[in-house]
Amino acid sequence: MTHILVVDEMHPSLLPMLSAKGIQADYKPAFVRKDILENIAPYDGIIIRSKTVIDEEILSRATNLKFIGRAGAGLDQMDLEAIEKRNIQVFNAPEGNRDAVGEHALTMLLCLFNNILQADKEVRAKNWKREANRGIELGGRTVAIIGYGNTGNAFARRLSGFNCRVLAYDKYLSTYTNSYAQEATMEQIFEQADVLSLHIPLTPETLKLVNTEFINRFRKNIFIINTARGEIISLPDLAKAVEAGKVRGACLDVLENEKLQTLTDVQEQAFSFLSGVQNVIFSPHVAGWTHESYVRINEVLVEKIARFINQS
Repeated sequence: MTHILVVDEMHPSLLPMLSAKGIQADYKPAFVRKDILENIAPYDGIIIRSKTVIDEEILSRATNLKFIGRAGAGLDQMDLEAIEKRNIQVFNAPEGNRDAVGEHALTMLLCLFNNILQADKEVRAKNWKREANRGIELGGRTVAIIGYGNTGNAFARRLSGFNCRVLAYDKYLSTYTNSYAQEATMEQIFEQADVLSLHIPLTPETLKLVNTEFINRFRKNIFIINTARGEIISLPDLAKAVEAGKVRGACLDVLENEKLQTLTDVQEQAFSFLSGVQNVIFSPHVAGWTHESYVRINEVLVEKIARFINQS
């Protein structure tokens, strides 16, 4: 029987799903790094979320490890080169929370365009300001999506009823135009976009991809949505662009540094500015974090692991 270690907090549906596939799991969500190092050796597999880093030190102790399951989409906390060298399989579950991310991105954009958060605060304070909260419409605008995988496609599908034009760029795909988006070059996106939405992983190539130079390449003043990874955007550069009006507004579910008590002085200055303006909306990295996706991620991940075991 396949024996796996689960070291992060998971929805309780995970263990029955694994058991039904004949997989024995030890659920240890309180494990810290020291515990993993001391206990990983006999296990065939490990399932993690985002808090656990899989690096050379852990891999050197995982002498029996055949696969790693990531309950979520991002793989940036793993040393993928070292994992591949050991012929260990990696499974993630971007299909599980793509709909949640698509809905969240659209929700944030509509809230921004229609001043929903500010208007709500004002009405609660008995301030009835109609003209100050006049919104703008999504219809007729060009929305550019960078990264047309699971979440990018889910966002595009949700835009399809709003009479807007959707352009998509993905360097790892070819011929991906569909009924929701038109394949485009980055040059076309820089020239035509009104809204930019990021759906790409964090890699050395995408780290601080969106900086002053990148933003200034857009012909129009744009809106930015980031439900991917915070480190893709330089927070200080974004603050400067918002202050200058080059970025008309931003929807940020993720930040360059999400441990807000540990911001550097430069990050603190940028965050203080962005959190004080009305045309920036934040949420605490919850775009893919719905009650439904919490279960669906488990379903996707267990199916992938079971298929691998059956083929081995």
